[in-house]
Amino acid sequence: MKFKFAHNNINVMDLEKSVAFYKEALGLKEVRRKEHKDGDFILVFMGDGMTEHQLELTWLRDRKGPYDLGDNEFHLAFVVDDFDAAYKHQRKWDAYVMRMKKWVYIS
Repeated sequence: MKFKFAHNNINVMDLEKSVAFYKEALGLKEVRRKEHKDGDFILVFMGDGMTEHQLELTWLRDRKGPYDLGDNEFHLAFVVDDFDAAYKHQRKWDAYVMRMKKWVYIS
């Protein structure tokens, strides 16, 4: 049996603002969108155009308050050809960007 990684999911309160962020700050493009027939939810899948991996943004109509992620640690990892320029570009979004030049793996 083989498993192939397909996507990550992030639930969002403001779908269009989130789509704009991932488009403008990280260069992702909307690949497809699924809207539930009753308007209960909208799923937007975004990709980088180079890999098959996608980011799924989920908007739930009945969600009233912000998501509390508690102590859960999650992240999106990107490789970029000009880190300094990307870091400067992303700071205008007031996003937290971890600066790592070398990865260290602990097993």
